[in-house]
Amino acid sequence: MVGIKEKTHYVVQVGSKGRVVLPAEVREAWGLREGERLLLSVEPEGTVRVEPLRKVVEEVYGLFRNVAPGVSWVEELLQERREEARREELG
Repeated sequence: MVGIKEKTHYVVQVGSKGRVVLPAEVREAWGLREGERLLLSVEPEGTVRVEPLRKVVEEVYGLFRNVAPGVSWVEELLQERREEARREELG
């Protein structure tokens, strides 16, 4: 986790509508802002991993930056996410 130097555990509570509040220390360490998207990965054995989507996109972009020069994978993914969000808003 960026900004947190050692493995840390937090107890969080699931609220109404399945919402979980991330501790302020985590939000600050990740530089999270309201409305930012996170990637939630669940392993078969039950391990859950949460990370900022922008971090994952940046890592993937870094892996493929030489595959298609001139193509912005980040912009393409962000555009897809914007279209997804617009469809969700329209119902």
